[in-house]
Amino acid sequence: MRYIQNDLAGKKILITGGAGFIGSNLAFYFQENHPQAQITILDCFRTGETWPSGNPTSLGDQRNIEGFKGNIIKGNINEYADIQQIKDLHFDIIFHEAAISDTTVEDKEIMLKTNTNAFHDILLIAKEIKAQLIYASSAGTYGNSAPPNKVGHNEEPTNVYGFSKLKMDELAMNFLSKNPDMHIVGLRYFNVFGEREFLKGNTASMILQLGLQALKNKKVRLFKYGEQRRDFIYIQDVVQTNVKAIEAKKSGIYNVGTGISRTFNDIVQALTQEIGDFEVEYFDNPYSFYQNHTEADISSTAAELGFQPGYSLEQGIKAYIAEIKDIYAKKKYL
Repeated sequence: MRYIQNDLAGKKILITGGAGFIGSNLAFYFQENHPQAQITILDCFRTGETWPSGNPTSLGDQRNIEGFKGNIIKGNINEYADIQQIKDLHFDIIFHEAAISDTTVEDKEIMLKTNTNAFHDILLIAKEIKAQLIYASSAGTYGNSAPPNKVGHNEEPTNVYGFSKLKMDELAMNFLSKNPDMHIVGLRYFNVFGEREFLKGNTASMILQLGLQALKNKKVRLFKYGEQRRDFIYIQDVVQTNVKAIEAKKSGIYNVGTGISRTFNDIVQALTQEIGDFEVEYFDNPYSFYQNHTEADISSTAAELGFQPGYSLEQGIKAYIAEIKDIYAKKKYL
């Protein structure tokens, strides 16, 4: 499905973090819908290194981009020489997805260097080469503030990841105040799920994790009593928002969610419709901090980007279930 009117023929498009979950989905969208565009992925790719939690330090993986026919740059956004390639290649549009997205990482130095400082370098390059810049922010900027979550209100991150993303947004708005002709759009992703997320491991969505638990064990485990609420958004709607940001009426920061919060019990019900009955075991939440309710205010996203969610939670799971079953069949469990 094409989400914008322009055909983008001849446009040079860069996707940083293009071998990750959202970046790879963007790459294939452009390959399939805008074949005359020149698509380049920049990714550092995973090396086997892990954080103290055991999660990989990089989520980029060549398996996510099998079949991609565009250009690939092996590069790290923390390396000056790698970043300079962006400037030298004179891209028209930059989708900046590269980041540390693991919220369990507590190393403030590496988190801020990767997410905030590198973003500042990319802003400078976008200004110099006059590129449109569309980048990944996060609902983590709101922390545990009361929903509905609205840009510019109650931005109280509770971990260094959310803080690094809020600082990115502040940098973007500062650049826009001094350079009003720049095209900069920040997208605050809520709970994204869908194809090509499996290689995120333990940081993959609850939809995937619960689906695999149900298929493998005929039982899933949830924090008591499954009534925590999240704004779950299917990957194709995230792709839609990114693409529509090319033609945004106004630069700025926008929420990317459905505008409707759903419970973990709702996920269980939707999965039951697709794979049959299974048990649910509830247990105590061991975390002192936990987001109990997120819900995106998407009024400005609709007004300025023309975004309307195409998938409910149930519709997203129905579209995704074939991949979940395939992962199970190949015994690739999280």
